[in-house]
Amino acid sequence: MSDTILIIDDEQRIIDLARMYLEQDGYAVKSATDGAVGYKLVGELEPSLIVLDLMLPGMDGLEICRKVRGQSDVPIIMLTARGDDIDKIVGLELGADDYLTKPFNPRELLARVKAILRRTDRKSAPSSEAVVVGNLSIDPDRRVVLIDERDVDLRMNEFDLVYVLARNPGRVFSRERLLEVVWGYDFAGETRTVDVHIAHLRHKLEGMTPNIETVWGVGYKLEMR
Repeated sequence: MSDTILIIDDEQRIIDLARMYLEQDGYAVKSATDGAVGYKLVGELEPSLIVLDLMLPGMDGLEICRKVRGQSDVPIIMLTARGDDIDKIVGLELGADDYLTKPFNPRELLARVKAILRRTDRKSAPSSEAVVVGNLSIDPDRRVVLIDERDVDLRMNEFDLVYVLARNPGRVFSRERLLEVVWGYDFAGETRTVDVHIAHLRHKLEGMTPNIETVWGVGYKLEMR
């Protein structure tokens, strides 16, 4: 059964172009040009991934992202206007997994959809060994993170980030390397994505005895305090 991609965008020509490339690659595509209608389809269709524009009639993309994240971890790719960095940051903070700037190459959208779905599939497969660093415990098979006995709720990319760092305590990872390992493709030039997710991790993992340290000009590492 093919994955279903839900595109919510008020520009029909963008939907039609994305649909053509996605369907040629075997995906089933559903769409909406109104935000409220699109949000309703999320619950009805349970899509494998959502491509979500920010500026929408009925309900804007950020509100849809916020509502979806309250009930689902379905991957979301945000579509933003050129140069609107603040929209990208807010979108990531609300739980979007990735973003594309309009106008975009439909081949790039297809590549990102495939990369995200590959990662999602990988997460459902039996995984690797558990990791314990200080009071931080990570069980990759159950996707569970504990600080002491406290269960910490992390989003998919947040979990993968801390797992990569915890498996290699003391090792410095560049932002580009983290993008490649966690996001699964070369995302050069958009390293702000890593910074936003690291900021979320530091907040959610408060009380953790290892510390996520910034290595200025390079990236991040996990070190015992």
